[in-house]
Amino acid sequence: MIPPIASKFVAGETPAEALEYARTLEERDVTAILNLLGEHYDDPADATADTEAYLALIDDVGSSDLEACISVKPSQIGLDVGAETFEENLTEIADRGAEQDVFVWVDMEDHTTTDATLDAYEDLVRRHGGGMGVCLQANLKRTREDLERLADAPGTVRIVKGAYDEPESVAYTDKERVDEAYHDCIEFMFESFDDGIAVGSHDPTFVSLARELHDEYGTPYEIQMLMGVRTDAQYELAADDVDVYQYVPYGSKWFSYFYRRVRERKENALFALRAILS
Repeated sequence: MIPPIASKFVAGETPAEALEYARTLEERDVTAILNLLGEHYDDPADATADTEAYLALIDDVGSSDLEACISVKPSQIGLDVGAETFEENLTEIADRGAEQDVFVWVDMEDHTTTDATLDAYEDLVRRHGGGMGVCLQANLKRTREDLERLADAPGTVRIVKGAYDEPESVAYTDKERVDEAYHDCIEFMFESFDDGIAVGSHDPTFVSLARELHDEYGTPYEIQMLMGVRTDAQYELAADDVDVYQYVPYGSKWFSYFYRRVRERKENALFALRAILS
């Protein structure tokens, strides 16, 4: 059983619990992005098991009246086993998502996974004509070029600051420089994308920036935040006709997720502390 302190950030251990929580969000006009916790499997059987769990989850969402999405990690569905295993499993998930009209997100992990993730994603999203999204991290020096690459793709790009501890050779490590890069990436997306912009941030500065750029360029966008972090702000934005999505993790591997989220950034730790005490 998940203790109360962690249940603010994790929806439960079972798909049924996650789906029930997604329904409570939908009542507040917030859409859930459901993520089965798990990553860095080097055993093909583990990758297959989570792939099958996602296929079942897609069927559950597709057969319901929920508008929930799902989100997978590359190392969860086979990237650490091999690129071919990852591509096969992601293809199966994407194809099932297209069949059931369930949006499929592909999370981004550390910089060593970026090329394999983007290659597999771009091939599938162009083949399906949409219905998928991928995450890019502004702290990586390559991200502006990756945004240019995906600007005309039919999917959605979630832009985040980036939480992995990357080397200076490939990433900006100074907070102010990361914030600057994030600002530039968001601005470029509103200038260059016709659609498919997802701003993943709890920072009121960047949430406001997205609204300002939307007013200037008219480009559709959505705001994405984590379960348990600035929940009232999510509801307020949704009530103000902003498309809001909440990243909703669930599963038995909840402890490592909870611990990482609290410690990865000082800002997140502060938000987490406020949420715990509220």
